[in-house]
Amino acid sequence: MNKEETAIITSSFPETADIETSNDDYATRFSGAVGKWMLDVQEKGVLKLLCSRLLPGARVLDVGGGHGQLAYPLSRDGYQVEVIGSDESCRHRIDELITSGKCTFKVGNVIDLPYGDNSFDAVVSVRMLTHCMQWEKLVSEMCRVSKGIVITDYPTSQSLNAGAPALFKAKKKYEKNTRHWRLFRHSEVDNAFQAAGYQRTGRFVQFFLPMVVHRLMKCKPLSTFMEGVFRFACFTRIWGSPVIVRMERSDFTEKDKKEVTK
Repeated sequence: MNKEETAIITSSFPETADIETSNDDYATRFSGAVGKWMLDVQEKGVLKLLCSRLLPGARVLDVGGGHGQLAYPLSRDGYQVEVIGSDESCRHRIDELITSGKCTFKVGNVIDLPYGDNSFDAVVSVRMLTHCMQWEKLVSEMCRVSKGIVITDYPTSQSLNAGAPALFKAKKKYEKNTRHWRLFRHSEVDNAFQAAGYQRTGRFVQFFLPMVVHRLMKCKPLSTFMEGVFRFACFTRIWGSPVIVRMERSDFTEKDKKEVTK
């Protein structure tokens, strides 16, 4: 299939936010020491929530993960990773993993996933929910194809990010490649997963200060120190964002957990 044919097919997909997050321009948002530190915090949170449930060797679907922020660490830690993207171009930043056989890639509709029920031991997705207009469908589909574990993230309005929409123009002027996004209340996300038969069993809050503040400071030691103080004081747990959550199917029994961790 040539690129023109791919473009025709994928243009019919209703949600394609991952095309932008998979390109090199988006990756510049996480360049430098501060950017790497922010990704390290995200990686720590995801792996903490996943590794307590699944051993290496488990099959994990990364929805919209062409940015490689999870595909690389998950593959490194021995998980069988498949990334689904909205376009063939979404494989660009993970092509090294694909060609080396450490990861597989498929083009498909992220809110109508081309997999049967219970196809993966777990499903992960970061930097996707907030840019997805039909986010409830994304949640429903991730739950459907998972055997019982879904890990995703979202920015919350119950944090200092509450004022972010009003400052969007200023944020975009500084960051250049900022996109429109939405903030969630914790109950919104919980309710969407509960509708699919899942409940929250774990969470990891990444930062107390908005990420743009750390980008403006451009000082990893200062950011690390400040966030450490806020986390110790429990400010991050109560008012932090983005939030990484682990959702598990309500009927996901101890027997199920043992089976997917073999």
